[in-house]
Amino acid sequence: MEKTEVLIIGGGLAGLFTALNIDSNIKITIVVKDSINIANSELAQGGIAAELSKSDDVLIKHIKDTFRAGANLNDALATKTLVYEAGDNIERLIEFGVEFDTDNQGNLLMAQEGGHGTRRILRAGGDATGREIMKALKKRIMEKENINVIENAMAIDLIIKNGICHGATIIDRENNVCDILSAKVVVATGGLGAVYKNTTNPKIATGDGIAMAYRAGAVLHDLEFVQFHPTAFYGDGAGQKFLISEAVRGEGALLLNSEGERFMPKYHELKELAPRDIVSQSIYREMYDTWSDHVYLDIRHQSKEFLMTRFPTIYEKLSQNNIFMEKDLIPVAPVEHFSCGGIMINICGQTTIPNLYACGECAYSGVHGANRLASNSLLECVVFGHRIADDINSSELKIEECELPAHKPTIKHYEFKSVRVEIRDVMEKYVGIVRTKDGLDIAYKIINRHYKNLSKTLVHSHYYYETLNMATTAKLIIEAAMARKESIGCHYRVD
Repeated sequence: MEKTEVLIIGGGLAGLFTALNIDSNIKITIVVKDSINIANSELAQGGIAAELSKSDDVLIKHIKDTFRAGANLNDALATKTLVYEAGDNIERLIEFGVEFDTDNQGNLLMAQEGGHGTRRILRAGGDATGREIMKALKKRIMEKENINVIENAMAIDLIIKNGICHGATIIDRENNVCDILSAKVVVATGGLGAVYKNTTNPKIATGDGIAMAYRAGAVLHDLEFVQFHPTAFYGDGAGQKFLISEAVRGEGALLLNSEGERFMPKYHELKELAPRDIVSQSIYREMYDTWSDHVYLDIRHQSKEFLMTRFPTIYEKLSQNNIFMEKDLIPVAPVEHFSCGGIMINICGQTTIPNLYACGECAYSGVHGANRLASNSLLECVVFGHRIADDINSSELKIEECELPAHKPTIKHYEFKSVRVEIRDVMEKYVGIVRTKDGLDIAYKIINRHYKNLSKTLVHSHYYYETLNMATTAKLIIEAAMARKESIGCHYRVD
């Protein structure tokens, strides 16, 4: 058993930014499931949406774009908070050493992406914004004497006594179990993409935070809203897919079907820059109508010099596959990308369980509604991470002694791989871009069977808990999708 004043579960942008804004005299432990270098935040290409102006007229336009993308299911107060506190948090990132791209005069460069009415996306490293932000924050984290980072350790359950969170139980790669008591716990575990066959998420994104919070009794919200990114590179096989940033369309790329025809003008007035749910559903329809499993991005009107400078990461990846953006069409298809729902929080990041916070993709702050506006996700991490830090800084941090859970060191070499494969196949087939009642019923029967079997077979290993969390999260997504009968945002039912 160990003690720390603040326990942060997750080492992505949400977790690290929260930690850096907590007072330096507070002892913090960050538990990272794999290496601190592996997180969804690292993969963010497009950038971070933020209006730096203090003008109400300018800020309200960002709010309106966010509501339009989210089908007006966004929480008004949370969305206003997100947009109005963006500028201060961008300045904080710069203070932490983040170097955003600038022009020759030192002015911040702004890009445009789908759903945005203007250029308000800050970027770094051309198309490596997440990597550059995380590099700067990790450097600062390692310099902080009050922060201890534990890598290759997975939080498996929250410690709850009398309805209050007192810490979490973790397990390392050697299957050693340890309880960590803390005054405050922040769940920042990222996404759930690994429950799908094809996703832009890393394989460690197994919905751990959502599943833990569910077992602890926290309120969850809007899990049916799973966003599919319209343009992942087609051709990598099943598993994690390489993202072709929305910013490519922001620089004028067109979408063509397998017959070489541009199709977005017939689906939405914003054409290729329509919100992601519209573009993904339009691509799905075109693939269905043309008996194809992908479409194409065409940005051949831009020069090689421009493309290599603006999109160095994407250009290199495609060239490795013998595709050159200045002369070739880029094959793309929609894949799972982001969970708009999650653990319900208020504007201070507090969940419905005292002493428990959530931040980032695992949380439901209300800012995304039925479909996330491009590049609002990194902004959500920093705005609400800062708010959580402020709340912790103003709190009395007392580590309460409590009875710890009993751990029976059951380690069995069960083979869960076939269960994982079936979960991913079922979610891909029945709970994807297009959903039906019959499909959801089939998916629920299969997933719920796995969930029940795993729930009664406790095994202390990383692999078991990941599989249990996959089954739990998949079940919760299906239940939410079954409950919402109408099509809205990225929840599209054809029946």
